[in-house]
Amino acid sequence: MRVSEAMTRDVYVASPDETIQQAAIAMAGLDSGVLPVGDDDRLIGMITDRDIAIRGVAEGKGPDARVRDVMTKDVKYCFDDQEIGEVTLNMGEIQVRRMPVLDRDKRLVGILSLGDVAVADGDGVAGEALSLVSRPGGEHTQTG
Repeated sequence: MRVSEAMTRDVYVASPDETIQQAAIAMAGLDSGVLPVGDDDRLIGMITDRDIAIRGVAEGKGPDARVRDVMTKDVKYCFDDQEIGEVTLNMGEIQVRRMPVLDRDKRLVGILSLGDVAVADGDGVAGEALSLVSRPGGEHTQTG
């Protein structure tokens, strides 16, 4: 199965010039903890509720701080024509639950979540990836 068969296509893309409050409001409305950040149809980052809390609020930035000031710029992504098993394994290895999906022209076309994989592909690959994502350590750890 290809990523394009499981991904979510209708994705809200935050602007780097939006405030973190606007991004948080969008996340609340979408019931999502992550938004891709785009500029001229190009993916330039991702912003998560954790980015807002740790790089924003914890560092004294107020609700008018810009998305560009707290977003994650080193974005891991996949392509819409990749095999879902390969991408899901990679998500587990790099410990992410959601990954932006680009076409081969590097334009954002969707987001793939482990939930999307679980619904579309019932062979347990999402559970395997989740066990890898949930292991201690990694780039997003809250310990030492």
